[in-house]
Amino acid sequence: MKQARQLRRNELGEHFISCLAILAICFFLGIVLGQVCARRAAAESGPELYRYLSDYFQSGVEPDGPAAFLSALLLYYRYPTLAFLLGFASVGLAGLPLLSTAFGFFLSFSVGCFASAFGGSGVLLAFSAMGLRCILTFPCYFWLAVPAFQHSVSLARFSFGGGRHACAVPYGSAYFLRFAVCCGALFLGVIAELYAVPYWVELVCGRIFG
Repeated sequence: MKQARQLRRNELGEHFISCLAILAICFFLGIVLGQVCARRAAAESGPELYRYLSDYFQSGVEPDGPAAFLSALLLYYRYPTLAFLLGFASVGLAGLPLLSTAFGFFLSFSVGCFASAFGGSGVLLAFSAMGLRCILTFPCYFWLAVPAFQHSVSLARFSFGGGRHACAVPYGSAYFLRFAVCCGALFLGVIAELYAVPYWVELVCGRIFG
């Protein structure tokens, strides 16, 4: 019995690593695609991109109001929440790799646009605007996405071809506890995004544009 439990743990560990590897590869593939598209966009509309970003950051960011709050919620919660929800469906088998690719793509594209418009200073500007968000959303996303991917794989096996031999997919309290912890951390990030990040961005803009 003890040996069977140990084998089960080893199997779950290997499954976790393989799921993490798949999602990480998709994420980095999105990063590469984002850089390629950002360079093409800069080559085609570099001056317009520079003017747009310059006007946006020089105009300042207003942290008050429901629109800013909802926008910050969307920025912080969209990928982790989608990852959590996809764990309840077999479609997550395809959806989570695609979501990871999209996460990497749009992040990389944004940073690439900053770098193309402002050179080396653009990287600093991108970090000031998105650094805190990335620090929080990266670990939260993968912390939720990997077990969600594991559940989606199990659901797919249960639904398509493995139902006779597969057990029902268990959703233990740990799965929901992870989501609750991430929601709390992300909410703190939303508050900082609204009331601390704009001042940091203003400081960096003063160095770049001043």
